[in-house]
Amino acid sequence: MSARPSGRAHDEMRKVSLEPGFSLHAEGSCMVRFGNTHVLCTASVEDRVPPFMRGQGKGWVTAEYGMLPRATHTRGDREAARGKQSGRTQEIQRLIGRALRSIVDLQALGERQIKIDCDVIQADGGTRTASITGAYVALYQACSLMQSRKMIKDIPLSSEVVAVSCGLYQDHAVLDLDYAEDSNAQADANFVMTGKGEIIEIQATGEEAPLTKEKFAALLDLAEKGCGELVRLQRRSIIALSGLGS
Repeated sequence: MSARPSGRAHDEMRKVSLEPGFSLHAEGSCMVRFGNTHVLCTASVEDRVPPFMRGQGKGWVTAEYGMLPRATHTRGDREAARGKQSGRTQEIQRLIGRALRSIVDLQALGERQIKIDCDVIQADGGTRTASITGAYVALYQACSLMQSRKMIKDIPLSSEVVAVSCGLYQDHAVLDLDYAEDSNAQADANFVMTGKGEIIEIQATGEEAPLTKEKFAALLDLAEKGCGELVRLQRRSIIALSGLGS
């Protein structure tokens, strides 16, 4: 196949790192790096739930997502200055929230809310997939802290959650698109999966032509490989949390 701009093999992830416990004050945190995409994920525990959840005896997990003004090639205005969030921002933070809630036993949380903040420091494609992958580590650390403080009996997470992008670049299926590939992809997809290989959500778009079953299957195969690698990194980072006193 034609060379990828990064020189990576078609099934090769960018260099990925997960740094748990990055933030001093948050109950859970992780600095996640997918190549040149860097996202700080934090988890904050609140002894309350949104009004629509009150009196139900269970908790809630939600997410907020944002990009720093110069996370991209040109400066973008802060959404707070514009007075409203973009549709893209709302869509991504809802995706992060849905992905995490799918593996959380909300009943076991009691009437508590965990808010996940994903702040993009530097963007080079795949900010939502990096956010989800790092957010899980932050969420796990927050739950571990709650358990140590006897706020909950067990960590209420049924599996890991990871996400990765795949796409068709120059007619070939490739894994973990950076910006150069994403902006020129014939089709792209985001796969959100559990550590058990289960699918939580797929967002797929044919940019230049519809996806055939065969091409979609090729993207899914790559996603399973990439997600497996991310789960192993998450598990190693969670083991490292014990050394942080969590």
